[in-house]
Amino acid sequence: MNASLPHFTPDHYKTDKSDKTIQVSNTDFLEMIFGDNSNVERPIIVSFKGNPVNIAKHCWYGKPWSNDHIEKLLTSNNNYFSLARFKPNETAEYRRKKSQFQSLHAVMLDDVGTKVAMGRLTLSPSWLLETSPGNFQAGYILDVPINNSKTADRLMNAIVNAGLCDPGANGPTARLARLPVAINGKHEPAFQCRLNVWEPQKRYSVQDLANGLQLEMVEEKSKQRKQQASEYHDEDTVQVWSPCPKENAVIVAMKNRNIYKSPLGESKHDITCPWVAEHTNCIDGGTAYFEPDDNYPIGGFKCQHGHCSNRHIRDLLNFLNVDIKSARMKPTIRVIKGEIHRIVEIAELELSIVKQYYQRGGLIVFVYTEPSTDETLIQPITQPALVRALSGIATWEQFDKRSNKWIRIDPPPRHISILFDSNTYRHLPIINGIARQPYLRPDGSLMKDAGYDSSTGMFGVFDSRRFAIPDVPTREEAISALNILSGLLVEFCFSTAADRSAALSAILTAAIRPSIMYAFMFHVRAHSVGSGKSYLCALITAFATPQRGTPSTFPVNEDECQKLLLAELLRSPAVIEFDNLTSDILPYKTLCTVLTSEHITGRILGLSKTATVSTRTMFLSSGNNVAPIKDMTRRCITINLNPEVEIPAARFFKRPNLISDVLHERERYVSAAITIIRAYINSGRPKTKCKSLAGFGEWSDLCRQPLLWLGLDDPAASIFEAIKEDPDREQLDRFLIAWNAVFGNIPTMVRDAVNKSTLSMNENKELNEVLHDIADERGEINRHRLGRWIRRHEGQIVNGLKLVRYDSNSSAEKWQVKSVSSVLSVTNDQTEEIVRAAEAYRRVSEGE
Repeated sequence: MNASLPHFTPDHYKTDKSDKTIQVSNTDFLEMIFGDNSNVERPIIVSFKGNPVNIAKHCWYGKPWSNDHIEKLLTSNNNYFSLARFKPNETAEYRRKKSQFQSLHAVMLDDVGTKVAMGRLTLSPSWLLETSPGNFQAGYILDVPINNSKTADRLMNAIVNAGLCDPGANGPTARLARLPVAINGKHEPAFQCRLNVWEPQKRYSVQDLANGLQLEMVEEKSKQRKQQASEYHDEDTVQVWSPCPKENAVIVAMKNRNIYKSPLGESKHDITCPWVAEHTNCIDGGTAYFEPDDNYPIGGFKCQHGHCSNRHIRDLLNFLNVDIKSARMKPTIRVIKGEIHRIVEIAELELSIVKQYYQRGGLIVFVYTEPSTDETLIQPITQPALVRALSGIATWEQFDKRSNKWIRIDPPPRHISILFDSNTYRHLPIINGIARQPYLRPDGSLMKDAGYDSSTGMFGVFDSRRFAIPDVPTREEAISALNILSGLLVEFCFSTAADRSAALSAILTAAIRPSIMYAFMFHVRAHSVGSGKSYLCALITAFATPQRGTPSTFPVNEDECQKLLLAELLRSPAVIEFDNLTSDILPYKTLCTVLTSEHITGRILGLSKTATVSTRTMFLSSGNNVAPIKDMTRRCITINLNPEVEIPAARFFKRPNLISDVLHERERYVSAAITIIRAYINSGRPKTKCKSLAGFGEWSDLCRQPLLWLGLDDPAASIFEAIKEDPDREQLDRFLIAWNAVFGNIPTMVRDAVNKSTLSMNENKELNEVLHDIADERGEINRHRLGRWIRRHEGQIVNGLKLVRYDSNSSAEKWQVKSVSSVLSVTNDQTEEIVRAAEAYRRVSEGE
């Protein structure tokens, strides 16, 4: 036992310098741990080439330690040794079996630095071996070898249960550790193991290890049976749930003993050392208690004085007479037969209490930051992750009849499965999305606080102190803010003033997208590469998120579109961008639904669950000479760029780092965008006459009208131009004009129209051509196909004409063209007619 050893401080050790490697042969290494190898009982050596994952089972049998064998081990092999000595069986064979166990000489912690945090190394190891970059095996040599296999199992199982090592293929006692002169074949190229700490003089007793590593040693079964043998157990009288104590039992006990001083922040507390009388000159100071967390499940204790260097949290708990269960500061859930409904309900309740888990579209989710992009997103939890979460927030127990006591267990798979597969949750709050900046509530007020807001269901991830938005901004402040935003667009070559206004409306939309129910998709179009399409999309993205965008390719069919959008919207990204389109923006049903519906529902890939998620995400796209068609024309605003030079990519820009500059001062620019909208709201929302946009009234009120209020062109002008230029609409326009020219308002059957266009082809050339364009089949006009096309376009208004079904007693279906007001020529004073026309167009385009 070496009780005076200091705590291990891995922060002082650098793993990236090869000169830190300690040169020790495998023979010397084993001799310091086991002594000589003259005894018949020996550790077992395993050696082979290649990746251990793919190695056959017989390669793991190994041979007993002999110096000749060790010296022949290849440095390019995976070389292992057993932590215990084993004796040969009747046939003189050595196997790592419990029946052949002789003595345990060391223990090992595995995956330190990756699966096990470096902070868990609270006890200085006898050796530290880097087995892959940043990943270590830490070994502790026993001062006295353990000859009792049950005691060895207790120690090894305590290390495994503490999450410091896995049990190994043949059980914890037969665990293998790597030799210092070896490679790790799991990597390509193979990693050469490096011995970074070698202090074999540091040896420990079982109690040293239990205290230093905070191990929970389970008593032997024979002792357990003797204890509490008369305990009465009646499942009908047992509480299923014991909530987390409102007060920390350790802090309460310290206050009662008058050794508690004050909180230090971050769950740390300044206390008087219980053993202050042993300090030099009885100095009182430098002692702290740490509340439980993932690294220190029962809390931590640290005294800076040398007299207490060997004391740990268990010593403090013993002094305070606080049991380990109370020190964990966790609720207790007891698994009892017949109470599965209550247990699942309680598990959900405990998830909600920690304020880290939410529900979204029938799924349990959590908010996380993606390491590669540093973007905060919503992540659906997996079933294994749910087990891990519930084991961390609560102590689960089950009654063991053999020991006649409650024992700790992992959350039962059946209970977790029922909770995971639920479609509704009573306790978990609903999360609608992520806000990356202050956002507007439905009443127009500004939400400046980060974190979860129960009134909107939004989770804010921003520092409100960095945003400067006036409480009551004026028109003058709005004009000043508009000048700031307009300055960002100076070097973009817009085709028209309306395109420039559309870019500004896209910026406003990005800034407040979480606050509005529906928003247009914005498409940036140009004639040639290098015109700034992607650059403008990146600028707009900067107003939605502090991270740079990650564009996707446009889906090739409806199934791919549904899978892509559902998977992305589950994560609540700030922006979904389709870059460099090579074809027109097709009206996939799912894409159309996303842009005009608050939620989207679909089956999750890989799960037998249907999710409904919010669609409050900014949609962007870009491409050369491509545009929205059919029903996408009324859901997409096109921003046209036209540099009017032969090679746009060769232009010189005065501000080449525009995106970086905006991201650096993002809070200032976003504040300017929100100031414009807030100033418009505070002015009473004055309306400027413009063509109505059915279904996008909220967007028009917040991202269109403020710009019109400040004297800019209509940012939605491209929508009406796109509807006029839509190929499907052009074809209907030709049909209505040709039909009207031949039949006027006379009700006519489809077959009569086909006959007349065919028999009088010269007189009715235009009608004949358009009917062939619509329903040509091998040179003839297919009347059934033409009839279906006419029914799909019933009621749609184009240039003041529409096709209607003639109401008569005849069984034959007749059609006539009537003259009405055009949807493209009316203003806000004709709202009802616009809504009817737009709805008719929607029905036709969607095939209803």
